[in-house]
Amino acid sequence: MKKFKLKSGDTVKVIAGDHKGSEGKVLQIIKDKDRVLVEGVNLVSKHTKPSAQSPQGGIVKKEASLHISNVMLVEDGVAVRVGYKVDGDTKSRISKKTKK
Repeated sequence: MKKFKLKSGDTVKVIAGDHKGSEGKVLQIIKDKDRVLVEGVNLVSKHTKPSAQSPQGGIVKKEASLHISNVMLVEDGVAVRVGYKVDGDTKSRISKKTKK
């Protein structure tokens, strides 16, 4: 099983690609494809047919996934690398820059 240093709910910054510089919250991590969904970033237009849920149909804006290597965790408005610190039985994530 793959291990990632990001979790759902983390604030991340896009560091590469068309949406470079954008920030948002991680909505979902797709582990088998190494991708993340970030709120408000990489929006695509999806055409939907009329159905019971949306009788009108139409065009819906929706987030598309980004590769996990193109995002970095944000702490105090600055993108930081993530490490781990083990104290006895507890393992916690820390920022490589501030050691917090």
